[in-house]
Amino acid sequence: MELNAPYTSLVAVGDSFTEGMSDILPDGSYRGWADLLAERLAARAPGFRYANLAVRGKLIGQIVDEQADAAAALRPDVVTLVGGLNDALRPKCDMGMVRGRLEEAVERLAPACRRLVLMRSPGRNGPVMERFRPRMEELFTFIEDLAGRHGALVVDLYGAPALGDPRMWDVDRLHLTADGHLRVAEAVWQTLGLDPEIDWQALLPAAGPVRWAARRGSDVQFAREHLVPWIGRRLTGRSSGDGRFGAQFSAESGEAFWITPVDAGNPGPVTGWRRADGVR
Repeated sequence: MELNAPYTSLVAVGDSFTEGMSDILPDGSYRGWADLLAERLAARAPGFRYANLAVRGKLIGQIVDEQADAAAALRPDVVTLVGGLNDALRPKCDMGMVRGRLEEAVERLAPACRRLVLMRSPGRNGPVMERFRPRMEELFTFIEDLAGRHGALVVDLYGAPALGDPRMWDVDRLHLTADGHLRVAEAVWQTLGLDPEIDWQALLPAAGPVRWAARRGSDVQFAREHLVPWIGRRLTGRSSGDGRFGAQFSAESGEAFWITPVDAGNPGPVTGWRRADGVR
């Protein structure tokens, strides 16, 4: 792989992890590792273009059916694909189906881009992680196999102890904090052969003891605000992504579109984005 290669376009495909939850901005929108990565790539390449098609709650079949072809049609330099974990974390999951749909996505995307990036996603240390670890590791082993057969890169976040630290996770225990997203962006950046800027695997300082009352209070807040609504959606067949589309996907045209830095002709820090086709 070419080191410090110029990348002029990026498309991000996936679920809430790639959409950017829970890296929330003051205006209530999400940023996340893919947006951070795009800003850094744009600072190196005049005319850089970006599209984030990820939508929270999406299963691998929905990612393939709703995002893969739209991403491939843009013919980007880099595509990041992260999916399948929402399936694996459900009480019942057909892992054979997950592997088949994930391979279908790779087969569509790999020929359409210069560099396809897959991931072994991080997991928060705790009882949920232990319960679903066999499925996760089955998924990640298959991702390594897919990458080998299709010439894709793999970012190993699962193997980084720092990203398993509960302090890297939001109160919903499903999504990374802003610091976690920053580290993921750096991990992808380095996997693309670009010069390191931070040590994304650096461990957090040792944590002090957590009082029983604080721990129980956190558990109650998590159950009330996140676990009960999640169970309710599962029982009624709803998803947090129902009715949502990727940030750079037009429901009207059924196509993805590019955004580019406001000052696209000059490399440097990104101060804002605009649609590349001029549509507001």
